[in-house]
Amino acid sequence: MIQKPKGTYDVYGGKSDQILVLRKIISALMDKYNYKYFQTPIFESSELFHRGVGETTDIVSKETYDFKDRGDRNLTLRPEGTAGLVRCLIENKLYVDAKPLKAWYFGSMFRYERPQSGRNREFTQFGVEAFGSNDPMIDAEVISIVVNFFKLLGLKGIKVNINTLGDTESRKAYRQALLDYFKPCLDELCDDCKSRYEKNPLRILDCKVDSKNEILKNAPKIEDYLNDESINHFSKVKEYLDVMGISYVCDSNLVRGLDYYTHTVFEVTSEIESFGSQNVLGAGGRYDNLVETVGGPKVPGVGFAIGIDRLLLALEAEEIDIIEGEPLEIYAFAMSEEEKAYTLSLVNTLRLNGFNVDMDFSNRNIKNNFKHADKLGAKFVIIIGEDEAHNNLVTVKNNETKEEFKVKLENMVEFLDEKLSEE
Repeated sequence: MIQKPKGTYDVYGGKSDQILVLRKIISALMDKYNYKYFQTPIFESSELFHRGVGETTDIVSKETYDFKDRGDRNLTLRPEGTAGLVRCLIENKLYVDAKPLKAWYFGSMFRYERPQSGRNREFTQFGVEAFGSNDPMIDAEVISIVVNFFKLLGLKGIKVNINTLGDTESRKAYRQALLDYFKPCLDELCDDCKSRYEKNPLRILDCKVDSKNEILKNAPKIEDYLNDESINHFSKVKEYLDVMGISYVCDSNLVRGLDYYTHTVFEVTSEIESFGSQNVLGAGGRYDNLVETVGGPKVPGVGFAIGIDRLLLALEAEEIDIIEGEPLEIYAFAMSEEEKAYTLSLVNTLRLNGFNVDMDFSNRNIKNNFKHADKLGAKFVIIIGEDEAHNNLVTVKNNETKEEFKVKLENMVEFLDEKLSEE
């Protein structure tokens, strides 16, 4: 039997309902913030991710799905959403009108890593990117989207951890400080950290293996190497979070795992007991040099990503039910083969008039049709027999009160509107 690849999953039943509802909530929220939906290819040139995400990241060095197509082109399944949107911005010259350009996406990403709860090789991300503004106020807006989204879902104990990596000048000074600090104690770090030392020493601070190592705990802090511009930017971000009533904690060890971040970085957590320390549900930051790195003009940007798989686990752990699907209003069935066409025509008309309708496609008997209507939660049942089909009538039964009505075909829409408004 052919089975799905390791680290992937099928979406159906209750989970598919949850994902559709989440997407609906996200779309409505994005309208309120005036962010527009973007969709980029699932695979792109490998060079895009190697240059954009960064050669020193675990994503590129260990986790990307790289392959050659039949034209011998190097392609990669997208491991994250930002680089693709940056390529879209450049290729379509959207930066000309980016004042700012506000974008959101929702789709599958791919990383080859050890599958575990809430972390799969194919996973769904919701993300936001804002291009064209270096104002710290938009950093605060982007953070507020994550916070308000989680509050809208009913998650408790929302906590924002923030830090600044400073501008290019500040990062350069900090990088040198880390090189000087880690050099005498490289042998006490893991193999990954040893390779990160020359390429990107900031990544050592993000190491999961050495996270409790005293060497990392005593490493130089970024705040000691910030220039005035970087200090001012971060101060303004905090000021704007304050005026929105969003509490936060400054964490000087927060660097995030991607090479392209500058200035603000952040993680948003929720107090979920069963998640332990792995309770980060959304994260992001500013990337003022990324568009230039990928081959475009200098266009600042800021954004975040939320893993939908992990978010669904959080909602389950908190016993939050987001399913608010429209109930089935009407279930219809024909008494025999001769009335099927009449029934189908009626059902089609009702659907075009905005009713939620299903019908019998399995030739059930009367008893089983009523059982199926109960199972579907239908409010009304339509029965079409020989008399109804020949006389342009419809028999309608209230599935709760069992009250039955004979209605002329031309009056059905008005009748159902009236009855359903009484519910």
